Formats: sequence, C-alpha cells, structure tokens
Amino acid sequence: MKTQKEPLEELSAGGKSSGPTSWSRVSCPCCISRHVEPLVLIQLSENVPLITKQWIMSVISAPVKTGCETATLGAQLLVHPGEDMKGDMIVVAAPRCTLLRVTEDLGLCKIYQDGNMTAFSYEDKDNFCNIEDMQRFLTLAERQFIIKHELDSMRALEDQRIPGIPAPKGKLKARERILQKLEKVGVIRNITPLHDQKKLTALGKQWYSQKNLWGQPLDGIQAYFGGTIAYYFSFLDFYTLSLFPPAILGMFIIFFLPSINFSSENTTASESTQAKEDNDQPSVSSYVVQAVFSMLWSTVFMELWKRRSAALSYRWGTFNLAEEFQEPRPGFHGEIGTNPVTGRLEPLFPDWKRRVRIGLVSVPVVGAFLGLVVMGMALFYFFERLVSGWHKSSNSYFTVALLYLPSIAHIVYTNVLGNVYRNVALKLTEAENHREESSFDYHHTTKVLVFTFFNNFAVLFHITFFKEDLGLLRKRLSSLLIVTQVVNQFTEVVVPFLVDRFMSNSERNLKEDDPEVDHLQAQGNLPAFPGLFAEYIELLVQFGYLSLFSCVYPLTAPLLLLNNLTEIRTDAYKLCKLFNKPFSAPVGNMGVWQAAFEVLSFISVISNCWLLLLSPPVKDLTQDAGLSSGQVLVFAVIVEHVLIGAKMILAFIIPDEPDWVRIKREQIEFHSMQALKKQRIKSIQVDDTLPLKDKL
Repeated sequence: MKTQKEPLEELSAGGKSSGPTSWSRVSCPCCISRHVEPLVLIQLSENVPLITKQWIMSVISAPVKTGCETATLGAQLLVHPGEDMKGDMIVVAAPRCTLLRVTEDLGLCKIYQDGNMTAFSYEDKDNFCNIEDMQRFLTLAERQFIIKHELDSMRALEDQRIPGIPAPKGKLKARERILQKLEKVGVIRNITPLHDQKKLTALGKQWYSQKNLWGQPLDGIQAYFGGTIAYYFSFLDFYTLSLFPPAILGMFIIFFLPSINFSSENTTASESTQAKEDNDQPSVSSYVVQAVFSMLWSTVFMELWKRRSAALSYRWGTFNLAEEFQEPRPGFHGEIGTNPVTGRLEPLFPDWKRRVRIGLVSVPVVGAFLGLVVMGMALFYFFERLVSGWHKSSNSYFTVALLYLPSIAHIVYTNVLGNVYRNVALKLTEAENHREESSFDYHHTTKVLVFTFFNNFAVLFHITFFKEDLGLLRKRLSSLLIVTQVVNQFTEVVVPFLVDRFMSNSERNLKEDDPEVDHLQAQGNLPAFPGLFAEYIELLVQFGYLSLFSCVYPLTAPLLLLNNLTEIRTDAYKLCKLFNKPFSAPVGNMGVWQAAFEVLSFISVISNCWLLLLSPPVKDLTQDAGLSSGQVLVFAVIVEHVLIGAKMILAFIIPDEPDWVRIKREQIEFHSMQALKKQRIKSIQVDDTLPLKDKL
C-alpha cells in the first residue's frame, strides 16, 4: 500500500484550491480550517468503480437542504478519499456548523457562560463555553455520532441510479436511504468511528491497566466511547459496589447463623445427626434475614441507581434530549407515500401487516422456543432421577460427582438455546418491519427478556413451587453460579488474552510501519463490537439469582462480587483492544433494561416470601406451633402484601432524581419556554413590518 505524503489532519478543508487527495471544500467562513479531524472511516468493497466512489463523496458533502439542485439529500460533511481516489476507503469529518446544528437537533445540553448546563441553541451559540473549539465543546463520541446521524439521513429525492452500479441492483427509489442501499448492494462493507490512539492509551491506563482494584474513569469513558457504553459501565460499577452488603451478610450467615436452630428438644442424637446429614441448610433466622434483606436491598439498589443515573445525565448533558417525531429507522421499508402526520414522502407499511407478522409468525416461534425450554427441563428431571437412583444404589464417590452432571448438562443446553434464540429474535423483529428505532428496540428486547427469564428461571421456579425441593434448588443454583462463572471467566479473560497475544500480530506489524493510511486500514480490519445486549442479559440473570433465590444459597452474592470485579476490567480490555470502536448515541438512562431490573425487583418480594414459607425449618416451626396449612397460607399472603406495600412506600420515599437535578431540569424547561415566547413575538413583529404583497 502506498504511503500518504501528508497527514490527513493537515489537508485543506477551506476555500482554497485542493488536490485530488484533499478534503472536500466548505463555503461557510466559520467552518474553514487548516486542521481537519478525521472521525469516521467508510470502507468500500474491492473493485468499486471510481465513478461510484466519487458519487458517494459528492452526496456526503452535498448540502442538507432540499432546495439544492442535486437529486439527493446530502449530509454536509467533509470527505477525503484516503490514500487516493482509487482506494477502498473514504474518511469523513464534520464542519463546525454541521456539528452545532445537529447538537441543537439532538437536544444536547452544554455548559453556558454562567457555568450551568443549558440546552444548546444555535442562535445563542456565542454564550456557550468552548464554542470556538469543537474538540472541547463536543466529546469525541458525540462528534462521531453526529456524523453517523447525518450519514443515515442521506436520501434520494427522486428515482435515480447509483453511478457505476448496474440496474436493477443500483436503482434508488425516491426517499430511499442512500447509506442503507449502499450497504445492501455491497458497495459499503463497513463504517467505523476512528480511534484516537493517544486518548485510548491514556484511557486504558486509567481503566483496565490501573493497579488499584476499584474506580472507573466514567467521564473519560463517556467522552471517548459515548453514552450507551458509559451507562453500562456506570451501572456495572454501581451494581458491583452494591454487592458488598449482601456479600458480607451471606458470609455472616454461612459462618454464624447456621449454629442457631429451632429443632425440637425431644429429638434424639441419632435423629439430629441424620437430619444434619440430610438437610445441610440454613436455620429459620438465616432464611428470614436473607429473604427480608434481599427484598429491601433490591428496592434500595434500584432507587439509588435511578438517582445516580439522573445525576449522570445532567453531568453528561443528556437529561433534556429532544423527543421529536422520529424519522423512519434505516431498516424500515415499504411503498413510498405521504406520511399522514408529517406530510413527508417516505416508505409506508400498514400496521395490520405488522400485527399479522407478530401474531402469526413471531408469537408462534417464540412459543416454540419456550417449548424447547420445557423439553430441556423435562430431560433434566429425568436424568436427575436416574442419577439419584444410581447414587442410592451404589453410594460411591463417583456417583456423588455424577449428581451434578444433569445440572451441568442442562446449563450448557440453556446457554446454547439462548444463543440460537437471540439470533432468531433479531430476525423476527427485523421481519416485523418497525418504523421507529425505539419500537424496534422495544420488541426485540421484549422477545429476548421473555425467553431469558423463562430459560434461566423456569427450572428454579418449578423446583421451588411444584417440587418444593429446596435442597435440589440449592444444588442447582450453586451449579449455575459456579459453572457460569467458570465459563464466563474463560471466555472473557483467557480467550481475549489469547486473541490479543497471538492473533493480532498482523495488525501490530501494520501499525508499526506508521503510514497514516495503513493505520486506518488496521482499525477497519478489527471485528465489529457485538454490542451490550449479552452483557446486560448477564447482569439481569445475576440480579435475578441474587434477588429471587439467594436466601437458599447465601454464597450467591460473594460469588457474583468476585465475578464482577474481574468483569469490569475484562469488558474494558475487550472494548479497547479487540473490537472496532462502536457508535454510541447520547442517552439519558439505560432505557428498557432499567424497567427489566425493576420488574425482577418486584418479583423478588413474592419469590422470597414463598421460599421462606416452603423452607423446612419454617415448616417445622409452624407444625410445632399447631398451625394448619390454610392458616400458614393466609399468614404468608398477608406478609407478602405487607412487604409489597413496604417496598412501594420505600420506592416512593426515595426520589428518582436528586432535588438539584430536578431544579436544573425545570429551569431548562422554563428558559426554553421563554425563548420560544420571545421568538414568536419577534416573528410577529417582523411580519407586521412586511408589505402586504410580501405577506401574500
């Protein structure tokens, strides 16, 4: 590959004449600069015609306004052909005005001259801090997302053909998204935000290379990787820190509370010994303490996290994001028509067709996978009885080890089934053809959450409430925690290390040559970041084990704490070293995942109450007290409702956001209303001064 004669950052982006390998020119005086920051790399497929690459660059740099003479709606960005016009890459940057315009459209808040966070306004831009320096005014992740946002907005204004691509493959319909079409026909193979190696190295030293065990540079993560990544690591950090109280309680129960028992004084020594051998389980006090603590802990944890989330959204300027009528998501397709709400020409898809696809395709397929979960559970019980029979007949050390084999096999089965289902759920949601990105995410996440909850907890609930075998539940839960953590540690520590050590040498050698273009090419060759879906699922399952069933296995919290202390570092290492940098949208919270954790927190009240009722020590205690099963059931229902009420009161007492955040948010809403009122008055005054013919 040829080396580039001058660095990309120093090529002209102004109105001066530029050579064939220069940045595209801008006409706005405030956007002219000798320093251009490469932000996004577009990799083209091999053997793409030169005329096609030139057309793509012209569309990216074309104006956004529809009043232009071109047949496309451009992105108004800066483009560079990479090594030369015949190369397979396009480097994209953003002029100042485009960055500021989209910042206002997104509703981002920035620091005003009075030091407070204020919703950015383009007309009032001179009163914001650091407005002359885009690298200080906007984070790297925000600048790169703005480019992706503008690239996604490019559309054809009329039917046309992509130059160099034969019909019908290269035919563009009116209002069709250009970027999606180019990816679909194979012209564009990858779009990657570029790493800033100096910033990445500095962030890595603070993040996963630091010697101290605790603490994460959350502001640095948000600035470099963006809001969605930062919120995940912030939640993981807060969740791991919150595991210390239940972990300490679990260790206390293991070492102290089992010595307390409520067994009858008339029990003989042999009976006591036999009971101890058969039921190595916590005492009544252990069950009560752990169950009540789990319910209160899950409530306090979620409420405090919501307060922390609100504080972070203010600090990162995302607590006032614009909620305007969304454009169709890139994957949406349909017949071109006029939107009855906005009056825009765009793809239209009847809602009844989407409902038919959901009802006749998605629901049956999801039901079939839930049936596979039930089948796996039935096989687990079959082999559990088979192995238990072998153990009773032989009573050897070999059969003791075999007792855990059905649980291990079922764990492997559920994990494989879960991985297959995630791919199926994505295909089903794409086939439903949702118009809005939020609707797509909601239906996709809902499918996965329903299956995940059923796949991971169905066996545990069946053992608890139908078999009423807490010994088997404890054994199953311990197997899940130990096997899952061993597998996770291997895949998240050993595998990344081996990949980075032995399979990345070619990229390292490429970077050591130090040509600029080779450096860009090396970044594009890394695999795409798989997203945070699997990571959130893992945390959700962890939270379910802890909040729903930890009273029967107090070591749950200590084991999860040990796992998460390494999870933070390994996730950070993989993100920085092994994958392409992902685009990350500005967000104000965790979205649907926060609701999922709150639902599990509510279910934990019911689960812990019935686990307490079904525990052998509590059963013995109620029998000794002469209570009938009906009286015990009524008492359990009353206790359950009291605890649910206490949980709701506790959630109500703890505000979802700190008072200072609420005040700041209300101040922004008030100032926005005042600005809108002044704008309307000014518009009316200007209209009154116009001649009658201009008004007409």
